[in-house]
Amino acid sequence: MSFDHKGRVIVIMGVSGSGKSTIGGMFAKVLTCSFLDADDFHPLSNKGKMRQGIPLSEEDRIPWLEMLRDVLKENLVGRKTVILGCSALQKHYREILRSADAAYVHGSYASRVQFVLLDAQAEVIAGRLEKRAAEGKHFMPVTLLQSQLDLLHIDDAEGIFKVDATLSPQAIVSTIQALLFSEQPMDKQCF
Repeated sequence: MSFDHKGRVIVIMGVSGSGKSTIGGMFAKVLTCSFLDADDFHPLSNKGKMRQGIPLSEEDRIPWLEMLRDVLKENLVGRKTVILGCSALQKHYREILRSADAAYVHGSYASRVQFVLLDAQAEVIAGRLEKRAAEGKHFMPVTLLQSQLDLLHIDDAEGIFKVDATLSPQAIVSTIQALLFSEQPMDKQCF
């Protein structure tokens, strides 16, 4: 399924524990395209800070986001569609990612890089993070959740789709599919 053959990036965004990796991976399978997890691009120093409960600084985040932008740009130049799971909590972080589209005009929000926010109450996310920590499945501790919630800012002008992250994973994927492709012709492959 693809809306055109020029490639696009769909960023599944939200705080840690919102379901970005699970939903992004499932959605990529539906679209038969690649899924990238932004956590895999963090340098060891960033992961180490987070493991210790130290929030990342702008100096930590910006090079990481620029690296992600460059990877996305390669995919768009190659006319490939890709799903990225990335927190992308602030508008200026999303602007860096949008700039992967060579035709993007800063501040216009018209880009082949689109965003879907997985949204849930803090208590729900905290429960997920605690479960994940108990299972040893992730480096992000629940103690950093509030710092992420404090950073999360959505400007309505950006046109970010919001999806209830408490729905079943399949319902979330179906909702995203309907939001992104409701007005577009569908086929079976991403390009």
